[in-house]
Amino acid sequence: MTDPIKARNWLQQRVQPHLPQTRITCITMGNEVFKTYDHQLWSNLLPAMQTVYNALVDLGLDKQVTVTSAHSLDILSISFPPSAGSFRQDLGEYLHGILNFHAEVKSPFLINAYPYFAYKDNPNEVPLDYVLFQSNQGTVDPITNLKYDNMLYAQVDAVYSAIKAMGHTDIEVRISETGWPSRGDDDEAGATPENAGLYNGNLLKRIEEKQSTPAKPNVPVDIYVFALFNENLKPGPASEGNYGLYYPNGTPVYNIGVQGYLPGMVYTSPSTKIALSVVSNVLFLVIAYLIFA
Repeated sequence: MTDPIKARNWLQQRVQPHLPQTRITCITMGNEVFKTYDHQLWSNLLPAMQTVYNALVDLGLDKQVTVTSAHSLDILSISFPPSAGSFRQDLGEYLHGILNFHAEVKSPFLINAYPYFAYKDNPNEVPLDYVLFQSNQGTVDPITNLKYDNMLYAQVDAVYSAIKAMGHTDIEVRISETGWPSRGDDDEAGATPENAGLYNGNLLKRIEEKQSTPAKPNVPVDIYVFALFNENLKPGPASEGNYGLYYPNGTPVYNIGVQGYLPGMVYTSPSTKIALSVVSNVLFLVIAYLIFA
């Protein structure tokens, strides 16, 4: 999406007709691009972001919609303690320009953060209560003396520290994906409906309380829960297709712990009219990703 004409046409066809009836806040350019190790793709990311943003400006939509990209936590070389967070050296030249772009256009830096992965890889070392937002002893950052009672907030602050290390304190970090699988393979520790309900339920309670991370006490945590539906065609381990809050038929997968089971969904086909209930004033949103062309 580095062609200005293609970018403008895409926005006119796919975004502009839905405004302002639909609240669209971000267009993400790709998903976890730096996980591909495709250096050409890495080089194209910033120009694509700039091209789409310029097209938004041309159409007068830049005050409603901004441009960003979602990153996995693999972009960090150090994640603990949070105050020592830093980006991988091989990404420095690419992230420098991207961070400057975010600061200039006031768009958020998105991360896909999954404490589940840390627990799955080291279930004997990572306390389950710490990753599920349950009561626990927590951990203290030895540099700042800030205490963390859950891993997700520590991950967010590690990203803030990495951004600061590259000269920026003017960029907001948002969580574009987080969640917990309700089912997994035999070697995927912790992937159960009970743990999924605890993770998402406890997280939503904290979001409803407008909680912030220890290092950013004045910036409420902003999240997108992954995912709305289970996916029966997704390749990979069993957990990959079982992050959904709902089965494809619209019934809830598990007790989320906020108001009992999630309310059922009502939708009709082929018009794809969907009625979603809001749980504790938290909306579950879908982010569309652009493919570079």
